[in-house]
Amino acid sequence: MLLTRLPDKMTLAAAVLLLLLTLVSNSRADRDFDVRHRLSTVTRYSAVKDIVDNSFQPTDIPVGCTPIHLNLVARHGTRSPTKKRMRELEKLASHIKELLKDAKEKNLSPQKVPAWLLKWESPWKGKLRGGELDTKGEEELYQLGIRVRERFPDLFNEEYHPDVYPIKTTQVPWASTSAVAFGMGLFSGNGSLGLARHRAFAVTSESRASDITLRFFDCCQTYKDFRKSHEPAVVKLKEPIIAEITSALAKRYEFNFTRQDISSLWFLCKQETTLLDITDQACSLFSPTEVALLEWTDDLEVFMLKGYGKSLNYRMGVPLLKDVIQSMDQALKAKEDNQAPGSYEKARLRFAHAETVVPFSCLLGLFLEGSDFQRIQKEEPLDFPPKPPKNRSWRGSIVAPFAGNNMLVLYSCPANSSSKYFVRALHNEHPIAMPGCGGTDFCPFEVFKESIVSPHLKHDYNTLCQVNLDQPKQKPETGKLLKLFRWLFSFGNDDIPSDGVEL
Repeated sequence: MLLTRLPDKMTLAAAVLLLLLTLVSNSRADRDFDVRHRLSTVTRYSAVKDIVDNSFQPTDIPVGCTPIHLNLVARHGTRSPTKKRMRELEKLASHIKELLKDAKEKNLSPQKVPAWLLKWESPWKGKLRGGELDTKGEEELYQLGIRVRERFPDLFNEEYHPDVYPIKTTQVPWASTSAVAFGMGLFSGNGSLGLARHRAFAVTSESRASDITLRFFDCCQTYKDFRKSHEPAVVKLKEPIIAEITSALAKRYEFNFTRQDISSLWFLCKQETTLLDITDQACSLFSPTEVALLEWTDDLEVFMLKGYGKSLNYRMGVPLLKDVIQSMDQALKAKEDNQAPGSYEKARLRFAHAETVVPFSCLLGLFLEGSDFQRIQKEEPLDFPPKPPKNRSWRGSIVAPFAGNNMLVLYSCPANSSSKYFVRALHNEHPIAMPGCGGTDFCPFEVFKESIVSPHLKHDYNTLCQVNLDQPKQKPETGKLLKLFRWLFSFGNDDIPSDGVEL
């Protein structure tokens, strides 16, 4: 009898062990999951600035190489929600009250209702204005300014002059305020104002109507037409994920949630986490898997409407790229001519928006996979970022978080080096691979210009952004959209590939 029962006991023990291992593994994965890293472009800089690709080995700067110029393109810091989004949260609060009333009438178990919802009101209720730089955003840029100065002391050892350290920004308040916060950090201790010895400095901007360097997206009619016509399609591409999560939460909490509720709750999750350091309210409604999918829908939108999804998104940033190269050429000439210190520019510092930083990253070829760099050089469409749980390089939280930035540092090296001048690429202050330069972060200046910059310079901004009224309107590519819908509706099937459709 013992011999006949032993296999059953062994089978049972093995099953129990497997279950325990699975539970432990899932528990560890949930424990390692940090929603603060998963908020796409609404992510705070401090949460992600030190997340790097561990497989990439940065270059050791050769002995004798010294920085002679720095270009910075930075996004504004963490800001409050706009007036429009604050109204959305007030509508959410009203609908939640209706859901709670309905739950009470149905005698819903109290355990089903998250306690925080019972008395929740929008933290921005009654606020008349929005969009301003938050104190956390001020601190992000202030500290960034200090770190940049400390990292490159040889570049910031000159007496301040606006021609030596020009600071440029857009005419949008949260960008210009970010520029001021950065400058206060950069020049702190070098002036005579107040106990902190601050100094006054200049911040300049172009008119919003003509700023093709930092607000090229706002001056490009072709892009505005493209975005207006494709935004509804992007919303529809996200709908299957939203619908699936809406259904899951409705079952979980027995609330009659709508898709708009889920979109608003996801927005609330991002705002609570970033601005209020609250992660146990709106964010707690979603499982880690659901957060990952919601993050992916945001990343997909950034990819399609601001990034590699269409070449127009980044080709229109050519004026910014030209401005960067011009500043490098001028710095190189000053070095060659042995100009006196203080007579030439040593850093060009720019503060703008995600719509600026994302296209600029694309112009540099950052965050590409495999042969993607060759594909964008040929203006071929790229595959969409892979759906979770697959890994992907394209993450809005890394590409353009609040205060996200790209720095290009021009180095002068000894005559016996392979090249006299090099460009080092830093993203969020860390070295990053440039696929157009063999995957290194330290690229000979001439190679940088030839392989990365020159292919873009054949595109003229005025020609690219001109609306051709004589050109017939293209019919919607129904076949491609149908394939996309089929792919996206495969919620649990990650084996169906993207067709790389360009929208």
